[in-house]
Parts: sequence; structure tokens; C-alpha cells
Amino acid sequence: MKIAATFRTAGRALLRNKLRSLLTALGIIIGVGAVIAMTSIGAGAKSQVESQIASLGDNVIIVISGSTTRSGINTGWGSAGTLTVEDADAILREAQGVAAVSKGVRKPMRIAAGNQNWFTTVQGESPSYFDVRKWPFSFGEGFTERDVIAAAKVCVVGNTIAKQIFGSAEAALGQTMRVKNVPFTIVGVLVAKGNNFMGQDQDDVVIMPYTSAMKRISGDKKLRLITIKAENTESLAIAQQQIAGVLRERHGIRPGQDDDFTVRSQEDIAQAATATTKVMTILLAAIASVSLLVGGIGIMNIMLVSVTERTREIGLRLAIGAHGRDVLMQFLIEAATISLLGGIVGILLGVGISQLLSARFDWPTLISPASIVIAFLFSGAVGVFFGFYPARKAAALDPIDALRHE
Repeated sequence: MKIAATFRTAGRALLRNKLRSLLTALGIIIGVGAVIAMTSIGAGAKSQVESQIASLGDNVIIVISGSTTRSGINTGWGSAGTLTVEDADAILREAQGVAAVSKGVRKPMRIAAGNQNWFTTVQGESPSYFDVRKWPFSFGEGFTERDVIAAAKVCVVGNTIAKQIFGSAEAALGQTMRVKNVPFTIVGVLVAKGNNFMGQDQDDVVIMPYTSAMKRISGDKKLRLITIKAENTESLAIAQQQIAGVLRERHGIRPGQDDDFTVRSQEDIAQAATATTKVMTILLAAIASVSLLVGGIGIMNIMLVSVTERTREIGLRLAIGAHGRDVLMQFLIEAATISLLGGIVGILLGVGISQLLSARFDWPTLISPASIVIAFLFSGAVGVFFGFYPARKAAALDPIDALRHE
């Protein structure tokens, strides 16, 4: 009963000054709302990057020609032809944990069909590429090993190419288009995948047998990259080490020398891609948390004013038998109530802002139940923390001095 009476007394005290209580809670409302909105934007961006990384396929390892640092010079990925077809065959044959390998060459180039033309990326790959990337076909099928041996003039196109050149994915199947004035027949159209984690359209691509690309289009004799599928997630790290070992041995790279290739697993790419979003989320949450701090200081300020205004009331309660802990509990409950109500309104505000930003600017947002629970508990903790000093000051008043207070 004593606790219930304390809650009723605290509630009446807050309702006597509705506007002041509302303005006091405003700092918490803005703080919690900002934290929810900012963390949802950061979490949404992180989720989008992770889904884009997942579009690479399962357990993918990419070996890129060239090294990021070689003899003190930044050569950049794919800038030097250091990988060979034999390297790819050796990886599949010798490296443990490797399930499939696709040999790749790439060339930016203009393509044409009828009176339509388009500038895109032409990729030469192995037939296993579509399995490695887990990339199904919406129409048709992929090329075969026989096409690779014959350097056949066949290709597969992405959804963007099909729509830009032929109007639709279905219409593109079986059509002929010119790549560097060489006619290629479209044997398959890939399912749309959207943008990758770097913002590039994955569907804006023409894929043909790597031999066709090397002999008929680019004239390259070396590979620019090798796309590899590990047997499972557990073997990903082992396969990555094995691949590096095989290539270092084949390229005659001695211990201490820089590699002339770069090996990146899907996990490495995901960590690098999400690092920025993690920093952004933490930064946004930290900035928004400043509002919570300001709101907490506002609660302390108003509670100190309340203690001063109600000194005679406190003295009277203490004089007729109330204990200091009862007064302490009353003011703590008042501070926590203001903070928790502000937290609830702030959560609703944050969710609304997140949905508005998502709808208005097409920003990815993700609100987790955990963030809502944490925001609610944190708002209560702010009220208790900043309300403790005024509450203790009230509880420590001398009844006689308090009754004399004007």
C-alpha cells in the first residue's frame, strides 16, 4: 500500500504542472526518437550491404590479378595480368576445400543489336560461373564446356541488357547482338540481382565463354580474376590459405616478397563493406545520445526546482512520520515517470521518422525490437540517474527547517 500511495502522490505532483512535465519530457522524447531513427538508418544500410554481399553466392572466394602493394607501388586490383588459365586449373586440382572455379576476363565495351547500342561490361567466364554465383536463368540456359573449347559465339546477358536492347528478358532470348562487330547469339537471360555492395548494377553485363572473350574480343592471354566456390563455410579460411599457397608456388614468390595477386573471401568483402556502416551507426547513435544527456540534465533541473517549491510539503510529511526513503522514492518515481513516458513517445516518434525517411527518400531502415527495448530501459535509467540527486536532497531535508521555509 505504501508503494501504491507513493505512485499516486508522484502522479498528482506531475499532473499539477502538466506543461512543465511535458516540456521536461521533451528532451527525452527528442533523444530517444533520434536514437531510434538514427540506429534504424544505420542498421538498414548494414542489412542492405549484407544482402548485396550475399548476392555474390555462397562461400565465394575471389582471386584478383595484381596486388594492392607491390614494390611500394599501388598497382590496384585487376591492373596486371598475372593470373593464367593454368593457375585456375591448379587451384581446382591442388587446393583443399575448393568445389568449383570460374576463369574470368573483363572488358568494358559497347554492344549493339539492330539500331540499339549500349556500353557495358563484357565478361568471359567458365560454365561453372553461374553455379558459383548461384545465379539462375529467367529464360534459356548457360553455355557449355563444348562452347568453351570451340570459343563459340554465344553469350548470356543480364536483365538490364535484355530490357535496354531488346525491350524484355523473354524477347532477348535467341537474338543476335554484336560485340566488337562479332555476332553473338544470346542463349540465356539471367534473373535480376540488382546492385552490388559497390553500387554497380550486376544485371548490366554480358557473359560469354572465357575463350571467346580472350580470342574474339579482348585479345588477353591472361586472366583478370578467378571466382572460386569453397565446399562449405567451414572450409572457407582453409581454402583461402590453400589458394594463396598454390599461387605463390606457381608464381615463384619467395617468403617476404609481395604477392602479385589478391585473394578475398566473401567474409573479407563483407567485413570491409560493413565497416563503414558500423562506424556510421555508432556515430549517429552517439550524436543522438547527446539529446538524451541534455534531457536528463533537464529532468535534474526541474526536479531541483520541484524540491525547492515543495520544501514545506516535504517537511510536513517528514514531521508526521514519513521516512526519508519514502520521500526519496517519491521523487525518484516522478523523475522515472517523466523519463519513461518521454521514452515511449520518443520510440513512437523514432519509428514514425524512420518510416517517413524510408518512404520519402527510399532509404533502407531496419528497426529491431532489441533497440526499442534498450531505448525504453535507457530512458528509465536516465530518469533514475539524473533524478537521484534531487530526490536525495529532498530526503535529507530537516523537518523543522523545511517547515520554516517560505
